[in-house]
Amino acid sequence: MSVVDSPVGWVNEHIRQYVETDGAQGHEWRPGVYTLLLTVKGRRSGEPRRTALIYQPYEDSYVVVASHGGAPRDPAWYRNLQDDPTAEVQVGAERFRATARTATGAERARLWDLMNEVWPDYADYQTKTDREIPVVVLDRT
Repeated sequence: MSVVDSPVGWVNEHIRQYVETDGAQGHEWRPGVYTLLLTVKGRRSGEPRRTALIYQPYEDSYVVVASHGGAPRDPAWYRNLQDDPTAEVQVGAERFRATARTATGAERARLWDLMNEVWPDYADYQTKTDREIPVVVLDRT
């Protein structure tokens, strides 16, 4: 089964370059801002869906933010993970399986601050929506 990449044009191109170069292009998206590729199973289609996300390492895991630019709804990849938390992750050339969990409480606060250090726009996105933007930990399995 082939992977369905993001329907957003520039994200789709970013993913294509990342995959074709094993992360040599695309892993560092902007100076000091790194991205990973997250592949999850579509909750309705069952097809693998892939997107690129800003991340930060956290212990032996990785952290991503389900901001959706501050949209009223969580992004599709996050809703898919709520249905099935298993994922494939690519960081640079490394690929591995992971289980996703949503950080809560003090851990969420600490990781929210960590992610805002690398991408300060997350704080602005939070002001645009009534939902608490999820912070997701991808634990290796």
